[in-house]
Amino acid sequence: MLRDDRGVATVWTAVATTALVATAGLLFSLGSVIVTRHQAAAAADLAALAAAGRAEQGDLACQAAEAVSRRMGVRLVVCRFEEWDALVEVEADVPGAWGSLSARARAGPAAR
Repeated sequence: MLRDDRGVATVWTAVATTALVATAGLLFSLGSVIVTRHQAAAAADLAALAAAGRAEQGDLACQAAEAVSRRMGVRLVVCRFEEWDALVEVEADVPGAWGSLSARARAGPAAR
């Protein structure tokens, strides 16, 4: 019985290339999620600081948080105060079909 091995290397190369491309795509997607998570956390921190900086101005405080959130490319979901502490929550869309991520932050005067 004769064995014809012609073309086997092509099949193995195609399988290896497909696996490599799929792995690279997964790593790029994971990287995108991580970057978006960090951006959302940074935006939440800045929005909370903006709101806390205007705490004595009432509704203007959350408007400042909204403006910062918009500039950072996220959506402000929650802006509220517990005494003098500003609590904010933002959402950021992950590029691709991953959905969105949320981040929370709290800012207020230093403890005495």
